[in-house]
Amino acid sequence: MFLRTTVIMFLAFICVVPGAIGADAPAPLGLVINEDNSHFFGTRPAEMMTVAGLNAFVDQYAGTKVTHLFLNPNAMRASYRSGVRDAIWDEGTQYMPKAAEPGGLWPNNARLLWERGLDPYAVWIARSREKGIVPWLSMRMNDVHSVDEPKNFMHSSFWVQHPEFWRVPGGGGWTDRALDYGRPEVREHAMALVRELLGRYDPDGLELDWMRFGWHFAPGKEAEGAELLCAFTKEVRGLTQAASAKRGHVIKLGARVPADPDAARGLGMDGVRWVKEGLVDMLVPCPFWTTSDFDIPLEKWREQMGDAAKNIVLAPGLEFNIRAWPGGGALANDLESVRGFAAASYYRGADQIYLFNFMDSETIPVSQSDYRVLLEQGMGREIVTKLPRRHVATFHDTVPGGFSSGAQLPLDTAAGGTVRLNIGPAPEKGKTVFLVGLAARDGADKAVLNVTVNGQACAAMADSATPAKYPGVARAVQYDCPVGALKAGDNAFGVKQSGDASGQQAVWAELRIVPEE
Repeated sequence: MFLRTTVIMFLAFICVVPGAIGADAPAPLGLVINEDNSHFFGTRPAEMMTVAGLNAFVDQYAGTKVTHLFLNPNAMRASYRSGVRDAIWDEGTQYMPKAAEPGGLWPNNARLLWERGLDPYAVWIARSREKGIVPWLSMRMNDVHSVDEPKNFMHSSFWVQHPEFWRVPGGGGWTDRALDYGRPEVREHAMALVRELLGRYDPDGLELDWMRFGWHFAPGKEAEGAELLCAFTKEVRGLTQAASAKRGHVIKLGARVPADPDAARGLGMDGVRWVKEGLVDMLVPCPFWTTSDFDIPLEKWREQMGDAAKNIVLAPGLEFNIRAWPGGGALANDLESVRGFAAASYYRGADQIYLFNFMDSETIPVSQSDYRVLLEQGMGREIVTKLPRRHVATFHDTVPGGFSSGAQLPLDTAAGGTVRLNIGPAPEKGKTVFLVGLAARDGADKAVLNVTVNGQACAAMADSATPAKYPGVARAVQYDCPVGALKAGDNAFGVKQSGDASGQQAVWAELRIVPEE
């Protein structure tokens, strides 16, 4: 016990740095697209594995509102020929049985580029700069895709060889099988890749993506883990400073962390502390993947950061999926929901918008044509409040035990309840429609609800003609809300069933705003 306490105190001491270590306060960044480690390779034919094909990927963002490309070169394995990680195309070893040999476009195309002497990340970084886009690398710190399939080709020999390094050795759930950063071997395994990325490439920044997948310590060890990750981040900051001196320009450091600062701290990712101690230039509060989070408390982040908030770029991240409650069905984001997320985020203190899993081709949540609209129109502060937008009730999907997810649904309409939505700036004119999705229950077709917004009654409208659009919804009832009753920021929507009909269950809730000039 004495030794463990001494180690924690020592780590706490060495993590404190007088003043900011980084460059001067960074300017707001704009719009970020994160390109994952498999997407490009898995969506192009072999004929595109050329310099021209690599350049074309970047060129689709040139001249658009996209200001930054965050390029992810790894999960457990690397998508290039690494000297410290297995490559994604490496065949089975004594630790990776023959059945786990890779196949398909992703590993084959990544290998083809290597055989042709092409490093995609070096090409993309150079091309991005040429086209006026800022290139970063985004390193996944603890990716555990498909760990329920022990022989999946994506797993690294390090992970397979060392099950004793898992968070819960012998555990069956995916969070159990994440690597435990309480082990020095795991931290060194990650740091080796940090050193390689900064030595091999010339990005404008390096992001430590702690949200792939968000669980990094043995249960109950998160407080000690927070000290370890602080010391880890300080070491990485030193490496980015050394790389900056070598390259002749600042290489910034960022991190993706859970949406709520207290939840992040409770899981060992103390982003507020990293900012206060000058260790990072950018912070991306965000969900994991289960849902997009339309209630990221950016004002809470800034309040806890205090004066240090002026030195950070705060960039809330939006995901592919929307779920209304844990266990609910998923709906993909569309242009209107992205605008709603952006409008509320700017109002609450965002410097920029960060889109995760919004890549081109079939992986994007919006249609191909809408993807071009998103890129060319952007998600600027002005545009998102002038066009139709949606604000959806969701929850925090990455929280420690005992911490509320903030889920407001399902709601028992007979008992009644309140759904709170932060809408950012309130419209002065236009139409605002509140939608409540009812689950399939006897009497749902005849149920009558009374809906209010901030205490004022909303008028019943015709039901939505497309209830099946919303996960688990059999009937989507709609209400015309008085524009004058809405206020900037949080709004309270009361939902209560009237009459003697059997109680219903609300499983979806959102507000659609159509502004009028």
